[in-house]
Amino acid sequence: MRHQPIDTKFTHEEVEKEIRYLQLLSKQFPTVQTASTEIINLEAVLQLPKGTEHFLSDIHGEHEIFSHVLRNGSGVIRQKIEDVFKNTLRKFIKDELATLIYYPEEKLALIEKSESDIEEWYSVTLQRLVEVTRVAASKYTRSKVRKSLPTDFAYIIEELLHEKPSSPNKAKYFDEIIQTIIRIDRAKEFIIAICKLIQRLSIDRLHIVGDIFDRGPAAEKVMEMLTNYHSVDIQWGNHDIIWMGSAAGIRAMIANLIRISARYMTLDTIENGYGISLLPLATFAMERYKNDPCNLFTPRIPEGAEASTKEIEMIKKMHKAIAIMQFKYEWEIIKRNPQFEMDNRNLLDKIDFANGTLEIDGKNYPMLDNNFPTVDPKNPFKLTEEEIEVMEKLRISFMHSELLKKHVKFLYSKGSMYLKYNDNLLLHGCVPMDNDGNFIKMILCEKELSGKALLDQFDLFARKAYFTRNDKQIDTIAHDHTWYLWCGKYSPLFGKKKMTTFERYFIAEKGTHIEEKNAFYKLNDNEDVIKKILAEFELNPEIAHLINGHVPVKVKAGESPVKANGKLLVIDGGMSKAYQKVTGISGYTLIYNSYGLVLVAHQAFENTTKAIEEESDILSNITYLASNPTRKTVADTDNGKILRQQITDLEMLLAAYRKGLIKEIR
Repeated sequence: MRHQPIDTKFTHEEVEKEIRYLQLLSKQFPTVQTASTEIINLEAVLQLPKGTEHFLSDIHGEHEIFSHVLRNGSGVIRQKIEDVFKNTLRKFIKDELATLIYYPEEKLALIEKSESDIEEWYSVTLQRLVEVTRVAASKYTRSKVRKSLPTDFAYIIEELLHEKPSSPNKAKYFDEIIQTIIRIDRAKEFIIAICKLIQRLSIDRLHIVGDIFDRGPAAEKVMEMLTNYHSVDIQWGNHDIIWMGSAAGIRAMIANLIRISARYMTLDTIENGYGISLLPLATFAMERYKNDPCNLFTPRIPEGAEASTKEIEMIKKMHKAIAIMQFKYEWEIIKRNPQFEMDNRNLLDKIDFANGTLEIDGKNYPMLDNNFPTVDPKNPFKLTEEEIEVMEKLRISFMHSELLKKHVKFLYSKGSMYLKYNDNLLLHGCVPMDNDGNFIKMILCEKELSGKALLDQFDLFARKAYFTRNDKQIDTIAHDHTWYLWCGKYSPLFGKKKMTTFERYFIAEKGTHIEEKNAFYKLNDNEDVIKKILAEFELNPEIAHLINGHVPVKVKAGESPVKANGKLLVIDGGMSKAYQKVTGISGYTLIYNSYGLVLVAHQAFENTTKAIEEESDILSNITYLASNPTRKTVADTDNGKILRQQITDLEMLLAAYRKGLIKEIR
């Protein structure tokens, strides 16, 4: 797009209105020359290909596969190696090079032990890595690449990237740089730095569409990777909000979190990952449930995991103890908020202790377990003094864990209920709807809200719940609505009519376990419905997409992640091992580059050790979903709009300089 001549574009009056802003801008660009140079630079940037975006969802603590997917750029890095070397290298050499880029420290340690002439290997490998880096950096400005360079080697890498060894005038110069790196014993550090640079340049922006926590073994390691990632945003999932709520000190959410961790044997994340002591709960559970086998609360032992009989017995008792505490604390919230319409979730008072039955919707069901040593049949929701004491110790530990505070603050700073980015709507769960496709209305803060406004208000509640946690007066309304996001029937993160936790533990009848999904999930293959949602969030429904997670795609049963004629993309492919029997794959990555949308389905990943030692990569199936009619540039992105505004502002500054309204500073 060409701009009008600068001298005629703005009137004197228009410039005067902006004079204060322009005076501030002039401090950054004090002369006509500096402002002109920046305009030229920004106009050029607008013509570059848009950066590559990667979308991942439902990681659920699976640190190893998540780490590998980031390291190999969901297959992008391997493709760059193929593009650079084609048939000039044998497959095993390309495998070694790829593994080196993914795991430079670990792979170098192995290679240095096996290579007979390590200096020759360094020389050849460094040149190959520079070639791959040159391709990875080719779509970015020198300025952007420079900002990505490791400080220690910034100048050297920049020289190597822009000096080709094939040039007769620079061949010796290029070779001398490589040989000097080796001679002064810096090859190892240089290789590590350039490998990490390739990883960084392969993904311009990472989107995490919810559910980082729970199920898998190392959510804290996933979070640590994200906090150190160069460009990332997060759309909260229901399993994220439960950790956020726990860090805010919401007792019902702390109980829920520990219960899930006990169920999936991931208590190490709480204790060793976040340094939160579960000893008060363990001591209480072993005493109060010492004669109870707690067989209904046997944890799901992950494949390959080992646990002693004594450990399993302790977890079973802790599991049951915290579950009962959860039901009691949830009752308090439901009682305070009749508008939640969740009284049917209070079931302890529906137990006939004499007959061992539970009444649900007027029908009695036999209980699988009738031993409740901490429940008073006359006042079943009353917490014992011991339970209150245990919870207060747990609550203090959750609220004071330094690493958890760091990670939760990161979730708030980089996260939100949804995100609009480059004509895509990113949303973990759903927009609550009725069977006719109308947005469900809720009364929040004495206002009737639905659609986008409803999600905006829930976002505000979640932030208030955490950032007022140390105040003397707790924001109970914010706390309660944050809990509602975990399991409320109109929660956009939960997306189901009810959470049947109690029934799944205590009732054999499968019919009582059903968790009916919101109508959104019945209508999500309807293109008109998805377009209506996109329009509600102020996106152009003809070009925008809704990117969704939360519900695993049953790939092995023939379900497609592409719905509503391509308007909805569901990218929960089962990165969590708990879901892989359902999906048949190990997760999806959606890639949005300058050419279009690509969906990558990942096959099984065994472990990091095998990936390093045997150079086994994740096999991935690639589906090209949509191709852009013309290659998208930075000008077509949200950042492009910002850059265009900056150009307009700078042109106004130029006009002010040339009309003498602002003096140049020389």
